[in-house]
Amino acid sequence: MAWSTYLYTSCDHVTNPYPPQDLLALDTTLYPGNWTDYVSNEWPTFNANTNVDRNILIEDYTGHKCIFCPAAADLAHQLELTHAERIFVSSMHVGPLGIGDFQTVSAPEYPVDFTNPQCVEIGTYFGSNDGGFSGNPRGTINRFLSGGNIFQSPNAWTSMVNTMLAENTIKVNIQSALNYYPQTHGAFLHVEVDKLDATLTNELGIVAYVLEDSLIGDQKMSDNSHNTSYIHRDIHRGNLNAQAFGRVLEAADMQNGKYYVNYSFVVPNQLDNNFNAANMHVLIYVYDRTTWEIYQVVRQNIIP
Repeated sequence: MAWSTYLYTSCDHVTNPYPPQDLLALDTTLYPGNWTDYVSNEWPTFNANTNVDRNILIEDYTGHKCIFCPAAADLAHQLELTHAERIFVSSMHVGPLGIGDFQTVSAPEYPVDFTNPQCVEIGTYFGSNDGGFSGNPRGTINRFLSGGNIFQSPNAWTSMVNTMLAENTIKVNIQSALNYYPQTHGAFLHVEVDKLDATLTNELGIVAYVLEDSLIGDQKMSDNSHNTSYIHRDIHRGNLNAQAFGRVLEAADMQNGKYYVNYSFVVPNQLDNNFNAANMHVLIYVYDRTTWEIYQVVRQNIIP
């Protein structure tokens, strides 16, 4: 999946003090100018990260034909509103077997395809490997293992969220900055990862989800009615670099004790794909590649 961005950055741009390690992995043609100018003048340097909070990612596994899913989505959205800037939601349109009856497109009643290959890969993996993912709706709270499973019924979400917020055990910090260029629909995402807990010895992975903020569309409701004006929120539309489980944070990514990871991508334009960059954002998270637990997540708007 391809993904794209007015110029926006979340921190000051100054001369980059370290030569980027992954320049060859970036599509430099997305910058509407001389790439050396980008590296010299627009590549961000991060200030000290003063964050002391562990944020939470709720992955809500859902479907537009699932009658119990609207209530779960409402709960996830309310938790996100109640704990603004601490909780983020990703609505994952997939079942434990992949694209099931709840996710299928059937015109004219349910014409929108909310699925994407990375989401299906994630869903089918956990559908085969986590006993808690038995159907929709189900969800994960930072993919924390509880009762032997990562996936939980919505009736467990609130208590798990409250416990995690109260404990507020932060082991990883993340900062991000993003530059968007409407001329090319190109975006450059820059991420700094600071491992705060030296006892973390398992491999760490980094993932970047691209989400659509909201979309009015069709949804089957709890009374089996067909709601044509339902607001779908935080719709997972794909992963950067088409990596369902991201990539490993490696020694080559490290500079002065912190990891730096960079992405280039194209945001589909509204005319061709019905997407609007101002109605999209990226969620970046770091997780334990052995236990799957997500240690930190941050939101990066494409356009503020």
